[in-house]
Amino acid sequence: MPRFAANLSFLWTDRPFMARFDAAARAGFRAVEYMFPYDEDLDAIAGELRRLKLRQALFNLPAGDWAAGERGIAVDPARRAEFREGVVRAIEVARRLHCPRVNCLVGKQLGAVPVEEQWACLVDNLKHAAAVFERAGLLLLVEPVSTFAVPGFFIRTSAEAFALQDAVGAANLKVQYDVYHAQRMEGNLTATLRANIGRIGHIQVADSPDRNQPGTGEINFAYLFRVLDRTDYGGDVGLEYQPTGPTDESFGWIEAMGYTRA
Repeated sequence: MPRFAANLSFLWTDRPFMARFDAAARAGFRAVEYMFPYDEDLDAIAGELRRLKLRQALFNLPAGDWAAGERGIAVDPARRAEFREGVVRAIEVARRLHCPRVNCLVGKQLGAVPVEEQWACLVDNLKHAAAVFERAGLLLLVEPVSTFAVPGFFIRTSAEAFALQDAVGAANLKVQYDVYHAQRMEGNLTATLRANIGRIGHIQVADSPDRNQPGTGEINFAYLFRVLDRTDYGGDVGLEYQPTGPTDESFGWIEAMGYTRA
């Protein structure tokens, strides 16, 4: 049975960030995730997690200037030092929030840098990050992102992410498999999950093509979750979708498919 984590960067966005933890707990969830904690009050987050008995399932490595359109810096040879500083910062926060895994958004392809140099930089950066994460007892993730969501993203498909995983060769580097991105770029969802579940460290869901809650688009989530139930996947399933209406009215699909939110 999937363990669902409410993504606080996408859900209850009509409320202040800190109020979303309480909203998730009141809605029946026991785990949360979100994109970035670095500009937030970490004492307040840790306090809410304890008070509400919530698990922190995931957040991302620092990804550059998000407001300016950056979506990661791991492919940029000129920013190796900045990337590695971000690794240290992420580990500090993960320990503080008792979060077992952190995702790396690798960034967009750089027009002025040969693709081979970007790939080499990315592999080197992830080798370094995975080694530091291993010493901290943490899981490092890498996520393919569709070009529909982020034009020019460097790692776009699960095949590219698995190839990157092989090139890095670290046991604690797993793929974050976002069903929405995978459906937009390649489809073949359940076959990919069956064949690669041991290589996947986190799953996120949203329907395609509009990135709303399951049941609003083309993906057969009832079938997908039945397939997932028959694997040995033991991680969380993050709800990273944009609700079509009030967030609390977007969860009916969970019980309709025979699952619970906790």
